[in-house]
Amino acid sequence: MADTDVKKSQGLPEPPKEIVVAAPKIPFDWKRVFFILLGLGLFLFVYYMPQWNDAIDPTGKAFTLTTEGKGAIALFLLAGIWWVFEVLPIGVTSLAIGVFQALFAIRPAKDAFKDFMDPSVMFIFGSVVVGLAFTKSGLTKRLAYKMLEVVGEKTSMILLGCLVVTAGLAHFMAHTAAAATVFPILLAIYALYGEGDKPTKFGKALFIGMAYAAGAGSIITFLGAARGPAAAGMFKEFTGRDIGFFELSQYMFIIGWGMVFLIWVILMIFLKPEKKTIPGLKEKVKKLSKELGPLTFNEKFVICTVILVVIIMALQSFVPALKTQDRAAIMLISTLLFFIFKVLTVKELEEIPWNIILLFSGAMSIGFCLWKTGAAQWMAVNWLVMFQNAHWLVFVLSIATFVLLMTNFIMNVAAIAISLPVSLVVAQYLGVAPDVIFYASLVTAGMPFVLLIGAAPNAIAYESKQFTTGEFFGYGIIPSVLLIVILAIAILTIWPLLGMQVLMK
Repeated sequence: MADTDVKKSQGLPEPPKEIVVAAPKIPFDWKRVFFILLGLGLFLFVYYMPQWNDAIDPTGKAFTLTTEGKGAIALFLLAGIWWVFEVLPIGVTSLAIGVFQALFAIRPAKDAFKDFMDPSVMFIFGSVVVGLAFTKSGLTKRLAYKMLEVVGEKTSMILLGCLVVTAGLAHFMAHTAAAATVFPILLAIYALYGEGDKPTKFGKALFIGMAYAAGAGSIITFLGAARGPAAAGMFKEFTGRDIGFFELSQYMFIIGWGMVFLIWVILMIFLKPEKKTIPGLKEKVKKLSKELGPLTFNEKFVICTVILVVIIMALQSFVPALKTQDRAAIMLISTLLFFIFKVLTVKELEEIPWNIILLFSGAMSIGFCLWKTGAAQWMAVNWLVMFQNAHWLVFVLSIATFVLLMTNFIMNVAAIAISLPVSLVVAQYLGVAPDVIFYASLVTAGMPFVLLIGAAPNAIAYESKQFTTGEFFGYGIIPSVLLIVILAIAILTIWPLLGMQVLMK
């Protein structure tokens, strides 16, 4: 007799029949495939095109675009499409940059992949570790609660407070380190918004605003980024004049802080928080702050270590012996100390967002690829000579726009390096003073608002998972256009009033 018959005779229930649930059918992602093929098709089309014409500067000097240079431009287009439409994880697209350079003989594999461990990438790694140390030690929550006690319960004021803190920190430390420091604080603040990890308008505004404010704050002093000292060195080589530490701040302060408040207005218009206030936040924050108790040893150690690193980097501008030290090595002092004194463990090392580190590795590789193959210089000359017969203001703004476009794709130092020498030569023919070229270039080099690869704070903000690369691209267009408008106003009115020479006498 079968088992089921026995169970029936004994009055026992039958075992449940096995239920087979069909797996949900995943729709084919035609959009993703389209943009993968578009990027590949555009790369192959440009790469195999016949040789392009030379770029000729105003002195008659010819700049030939080599086969490798044309390949670099082709790869530049492929990476841009794949990054903007996020057809692959952004770190994987970065790996493709190295692979394509090697496969198509654009650059040797040794050079292409060496850039993935460039000191600038290691600086970003060190900055991310600083952020992890703030979080692990508990400083993140403490700082977040203190800030919320000051700004109150209004989401608009919380947003403004976050922008101001980020921009202020970028005066005294590299904007990458400022963003890495503020990022975990913003995560703690957003946790109190009450929406979990779900993307919201407030979340988008908070993290996109952080990235923008870090850039705006970084243009005001030489400590904000490497682009300032690099550009000042080129300016001295061309003119024989030094740019003073406080001279830079004099001309950049109004634009930098003007952009911070303008960014806040733009975010409040296009990403207005769903909630006007977070009810009971002030009382909740006071309670949470009290529960933290006094500063722990780890918190004090992290504070002292970060202050030490910032002081050493600040002294590089004044102490000749420190000028030879690489910023990445100085930043990595903090990483070593955090692990030596067990503030961080191997667990935190495994939590590092390697997708973001790879993103910047690829950005460095494509930047050097455009630079070393001569493609970037060829593009700069072609762009600038289009405006050599234009009104002087149009010419200056064209330089600033070119730097703005390039700095969204390659290192801002590289964008300055390829455009400043050419533009300073062309400026002589139009009677434009070199000072205005220098400052206009630095303004736009510091504020790449469109692509994640334009600056480390953009990529760090992306780690919040509050926005997509496409959203970042879309929201960045308006502040980018307004930046050029504000720059034009500064060139015509503010800078001359502050004593800047705009036109040659």
